[in-house]
Order: sequence, then C-alpha cells, then structure tokens
Amino acid sequence: MGAAALLALLLLAGCSGGQQRTGQTESASTTATPTPAALIDPIAGLSLAQRVGQLFMVGTSASAAQQVTLDAISQQHVGSIFLSGRSSAGVAATAGVVSAFTSLVNPATTGGEPLLVATDQEGGEVQVLQGAGFSRIPSGVEQGRMTSEGLQASARTWGAQLRSAGVNMDLAPVVDLVASAQAAAGNPPIGAFQREFGYDPSTIESHANAFRAGMSASGVETVIKHFPGLGRVGANTDTRSGVTDTVIGRHGADVGIYRSEIAAGARCIMISSAIYTQIDASAPAIFSPSVVGDLLRGQLGFDGLVISDDLSAARQVAAWTPADRAILAIQAGTDIVLVSAVPALVPQMVDAVLAKAQSDPAFAQLVDTAARRVVTLKSSLGSRAADAVRRHPSGGAVGVTR
Repeated sequence: MGAAALLALLLLAGCSGGQQRTGQTESASTTATPTPAALIDPIAGLSLAQRVGQLFMVGTSASAAQQVTLDAISQQHVGSIFLSGRSSAGVAATAGVVSAFTSLVNPATTGGEPLLVATDQEGGEVQVLQGAGFSRIPSGVEQGRMTSEGLQASARTWGAQLRSAGVNMDLAPVVDLVASAQAAAGNPPIGAFQREFGYDPSTIESHANAFRAGMSASGVETVIKHFPGLGRVGANTDTRSGVTDTVIGRHGADVGIYRSEIAAGARCIMISSAIYTQIDASAPAIFSPSVVGDLLRGQLGFDGLVISDDLSAARQVAAWTPADRAILAIQAGTDIVLVSAVPALVPQMVDAVLAKAQSDPAFAQLVDTAARRVVTLKSSLGSRAADAVRRHPSGGAVGVTR
C-alpha cells in the first residue's frame, strides 16, 4: 500500500492509539460496496514475524553496510536501522550505504514496509554524519544561543542533508533539563558534552520546537529524549550500572518539558534506562510500565512512537538477558527496541519476542499495537517528505511549531 494512501486510512481509523476495528464489515446490503477505508488494518498484510520485526531498530556502521544488519532485515524482518559511530565520507557515500539496506525491502522481508533510517545528528560531539555535503552542526548549548528562527532555518538545512543521504529519522533533539551551567560538568551523559539547549524549560522547549520544525520541513522525523530526563544523574547509563535519579518526579519541570513538547506536536520519544526513585524505584525506566504506560501514555496522554535507548551494550541493562530486555521494554509500552551498539544480539531478541507473542495472546496484542504505530509513522513520513518538497521547493523556513 502506498504511503500517502495508508496515511489517509490511518487518520480515519485512529490507528495510532492501537484501537483497530479489524474485521468489521458493512451491514449486509443489496449492493456490494468497497470496504470502508476506516476498517482497513495497516498491519493486516504482515505476518506475526514481520510485525515483530517492525519493533526493532538495528545498528550498522555509518560508513559500511554491516552483514549482521543486512541479515537482520532479510532474516529477522527488521524494519528500522540506525547509522552509528562516525563517518566523514559525506552525503553521497552515506546514501550508498543506506541503499544497501533499502534495496532489501520487499514483501518477503519487511512486508514491503519501508525502513526507518535513523542516526544521531544532534550537533557538537554527537554528530554521526560528517564530510562533503554535511554541515558542521553546533552543540546543543550553541544552538540554544541562536534565535528560534535561526535554529529552525539551520535545522531545515541539516534535515535536507539527511534526506539526501537517505536518512529519515534523527534521534534528536535532547530536551533534558540540566540544573545550571555550573552543574553540567557533573552530568556525564548530557552536560559534560554540552548537549543541552539551556538550563530552563522555556529555552529548551522553544529551541526543541524550532529544531523539530526545521527537520520536519525537510521530511525528517525527530525523536525527543531521554524521558523522563537525564539531566540530573551523576553517571552515564552507557558506561555505568545502577544509574539512579532521585530528583525527577511525575509533576516536576523535567516531565513538564515533555508535556509541552507533546502538546506542540512531538511524535516520537526516547526512554531513558536510568532508574527514577520518585516514579518507580523497582526498574529502569525503559522496563517500567509506571514510567512508560502510566506516566507517559496515561498522565501525559502521549499516543505516538516510543523508542528505547540502546539495549544492546548499555551497562545499565547488562544484568538482564538480551531476550528479557526486549520483552520487558515491549511490555512496558515501547514500540521500537534500539539495538545499536551490538547488532549481533538481534536474532536472540527477535526470536524471544516472537516466541512470547506466539504463546501469549496479551503480549501478541502489545506487538500488534506497537507495529501499528510504527507503520503509521512510516506512512506519514513518506507523505511529509513529498509535501515538504512541494510546499518549500526553494528551501525557505516555515513557522515554528508551538
């Protein structure tokens, strides 16, 4: 099914909330009529294995198409990839890497669903793609000193560069709240790398909105991160275990930023793997139904796409088996499990999720709901990219989303 057509169907059906009316038909009548668009399930044509595959985003080197990731698409039906590491090869070479993966899309692999092709193109020390055709992107702190209008115009340029390279998703911007410039050095994952836009919610929200609007104008989806916030921890979940936040609560300023971003149209959110004692002290946020289901989905009303932080090599989750990491994340309400650093773990994670879905009807429903969200987003991305070219052929900026 074409992306634009599918988007129209989903808007009618309200599929993003996972409440499909699969199998409903019109009342019997004397005249046969086509099945109403609102009754078509966007994942009806996908096998269970293909639905499970849509729930994984697998890493590959940004400078080469790794065989393990190619196999993940062709053998495990994986529906998204992540360009990792650092590449200075430029736009054209990156597009060549991406095409090795997109060429594998067919009815037997992804069910014909296109790939989400993501990377970390935040700026500063976190810019995966560089070289000819890619601008140097300033750090989050530097972006925070720009006007919102200036940042939006720049983000539109950066987004156009990503699209030219075949990338349609940026795991950015960071919206974590660091207490102050003085406190930044004591915050290894965010402040130490100057990834923050600023030190107050207003600055973070205005600049995150500008960044998202610019990327969106070029047809690139953004992912705000790391819910419910990594700006106050004293260790990095990638390199340390037991990383715990004792400050952030359900009604504080950190969560309030996400509330504002959701109201402003944010469609994708990445979940942290830190533990938040004021919300759920029993598990990392990515494994916590209290954080993902009750707080994000329930209290904040978010019905968009939820993506995990890396669950392959992060020390914070090393105590759980790869299989359990994937299952627990999906049970908590995650739609896409990110397996970026160690793609070789994908087969055992996918197999575990598939086996549980085959034996547990309630879990299979979670898989279906998540797969619908992924397919919905992919469809709208295709339409958004075409619309961006049609509406702004000269590259001019559009209004900031508020």
